[in-house]
Amino acid sequence: MKKIIPPAISTDSILVTKYGAKGDSITNCKPAFDRALKWCKEKKGGKIVVPPGIYIMNGPIHLVDNTCIELQKGAKLVFSTHPDHYLPVVPTSWEGTFLYNYSPLIYAYKVNNVSIIGEGIIDGNGKEGFSKWYDQQKPAQQLSRKMNHKGVPVKERIFGKGHYLRPQLIQFYDCKNILIEGITIANSPFWCVHFLQSENITARKVKFDAFNKNNDGFDPEYSRNILIEDIDFNNADDNVAVKAGRDYEGRKTAISSENIIVRNSRFKGLHGLVIGSEMSAGVQNVFVENCTYSGYCKRGIYLKSNPDRGGFIKDIYVNDVQFGNVEDAIFITSFYHGEGKGFETDIRNIFLENLRFKHAGEAGLVIQGYPTQKVRDVYLTNVKIDSCTTALSLSNTQNIVLNDVVIGKEVSTPSSAK
Repeated sequence: MKKIIPPAISTDSILVTKYGAKGDSITNCKPAFDRALKWCKEKKGGKIVVPPGIYIMNGPIHLVDNTCIELQKGAKLVFSTHPDHYLPVVPTSWEGTFLYNYSPLIYAYKVNNVSIIGEGIIDGNGKEGFSKWYDQQKPAQQLSRKMNHKGVPVKERIFGKGHYLRPQLIQFYDCKNILIEGITIANSPFWCVHFLQSENITARKVKFDAFNKNNDGFDPEYSRNILIEDIDFNNADDNVAVKAGRDYEGRKTAISSENIIVRNSRFKGLHGLVIGSEMSAGVQNVFVENCTYSGYCKRGIYLKSNPDRGGFIKDIYVNDVQFGNVEDAIFITSFYHGEGKGFETDIRNIFLENLRFKHAGEAGLVIQGYPTQKVRDVYLTNVKIDSCTTALSLSNTQNIVLNDVVIGKEVSTPSSAK
């Protein structure tokens, strides 16, 4: 916590409407935002205030150093569905592989001290736009992975037009000192908020309303010193998915994601806390505490890798967390999708304490190691799962320690013979 300090917000502010933006749901406000950002750059910092209204953005917002965007209550940014508005391609990453692709809708590259705050809404308009590309992405997806495995230079990995890789809604790439606070994030084309190779990040009081394919909430990747707190998740995919690169490239980059705190939040969506599956550079020092649920999650705690990844998942601490009905309560696997070979993941030192689940439709606790790399040193203390179909499924494990664990109805005094 001592290393996580939100950036200072400039008191030198300007209304974006001064540069021609109109919240009339008709006018293209991208030129106005570009002019306001130029003003911030010339001033070496500033705050762009967006008053109530619906602002159409025919293209991305590219943040600059020492800049804050404040979306006041009643303000809404709605992004264009036209792919050409997000060209030329920019340096980014897609499912754990560095490449050039369509610009994220809000994009910060190699900038410091940036904030997005307020009570307004950022609407990626994904349902009507990029999300429709999901069924067309496979060839480009496979090509990106082939380039990863073969070590093709990043400058030669040009995607964008003619390919169908959806951009993230918000991405911070190689940035320091980031704050996201108060806003509502909706209708993302792909991942909602991607922290890529960045550090010193605070995200608080954010609300999600994102139901398209792959609408993860927060995806920290190759990133460190992150506080995620007081969040209302409502995502069609993972709420928090900690990543660290994919396969060969992740192992080569070797920047672990670490020192991540998730606390005082409400989970709702596909999975609550996820680590992986793109985590080849390693994930460590993740702390989840004092969280509950506001709706259904398919899985509560989900750690996943496979033998294509390598790397490690270690020193994970989950404490005082509650879920309602789930499919699987706790699921740890080294064989995600049943595929991969040659690079087993080291999963160890997992501490789960004071967890409560009402019902698991499938399994209570699943741990799947690998024959040549067992999952080891997993400690469960004071864990209660009221009911489930399968209580325990442990394979290729070592030193799984259960203290005060009840799965199903707790057994009291034994009955006596009659």
